[in-house]
Amino acid sequence: MHNILIIGAGAIGLQSARLLAQAGCTVTLLDQSAVGSEASWAGGGIVSPLYPWRYSEAVTALAHWSQDFYPRLGDKLIEEGGVDPEVHVTGLYWLDLEDEAEALAWAKREGRPLRQVEMAEVETAVPVLRHGYRHAIHMAGVANVRNPRLLKSLRAALEVLPNVEIREQCAVEGFLREDGRVVGVQTAQGELRADAVVVAAGAWSGELLKSLGLELPVEPVKGQMILFKCAADFLPAMVMANGRYAIPRRDGHILVGSTLEYEGFDKTPTDEALESLRASAIELLPALADAEVVKHWAGLRPGSPDGIPFIGPVPEHEGLWLNCGHFRNGLVLAPASCQLLTDLLLGQAPIVDPAPYAPALRLRRAQ
Repeated sequence: MHNILIIGAGAIGLQSARLLAQAGCTVTLLDQSAVGSEASWAGGGIVSPLYPWRYSEAVTALAHWSQDFYPRLGDKLIEEGGVDPEVHVTGLYWLDLEDEAEALAWAKREGRPLRQVEMAEVETAVPVLRHGYRHAIHMAGVANVRNPRLLKSLRAALEVLPNVEIREQCAVEGFLREDGRVVGVQTAQGELRADAVVVAAGAWSGELLKSLGLELPVEPVKGQMILFKCAADFLPAMVMANGRYAIPRRDGHILVGSTLEYEGFDKTPTDEALESLRASAIELLPALADAEVVKHWAGLRPGSPDGIPFIGPVPEHEGLWLNCGHFRNGLVLAPASCQLLTDLLLGQAPIVDPAPYAPALRLRRAQ
């Protein structure tokens, strides 16, 4: 495989392109709009599933590999392209969980640094937290990454590589097939051919595969977020309660999210979500009542069964590969997902067992 075409220039597409190009492939990266302008830009950037103990082993395997790799990835991207993705290690507190015992049992089983902490300790560490929470668990070392900066950082790393071409505003209209093999795509800018075509188009991946008579169970799931601006030291750690979270950036921006809405491809922010998110923010951190909401936005996650991504070749369509369907964990799982795709495409030993992600058993023929 020397000439690779990747559909979708979000975090998954960008990181896939980076790894394949560094391995010596010639890569063309296409996006129907602008690089990184969809779910990758819109998410919170916590480098952990929100409730990691509630996921399957398939998600856990990718999450652990990625979490342990992220700090090195940040350093590598600065070195390669000169743009800091702002990997910010703060740790994460979960408050008043109903399944705290299950979380602690999972951490012991998986060897993860999750521990029960006294509320007095939490309130000392996070003075702006509302008083009244009864119990907490804490995982040290959990980072968040500043999504827009990560996307700029990945793009900068690609732009210094001579074997990568990025084409924005280049929507794919269909696949080119010869003798049962996918050999490229048809776009508004003409035909593009490749040895392999990788679909990494997030929530739009299922729509693309319909033209091949395939039904990929990936659907758009809207999530809305709000952003406050506070002092740089306002919130020293990420906190989560009642399904909502607050994430501090280095410069004092605080993200609060998120909603989970099945509204098709509509990503219009709503007043109802704004009020709900602001109320959750104030419930968690009362001082935010006096802070201005500086931004409110929505994005479309690529929802998939059990949040398990599709990674690998598509049976009966030689030349077609998937790296999509990461649901709420695209940024979390990107390093491992893209390394696994690269391993499989290039015939290398895979970093994790690829079987749980293989499209072969999980794709259905469209009716």
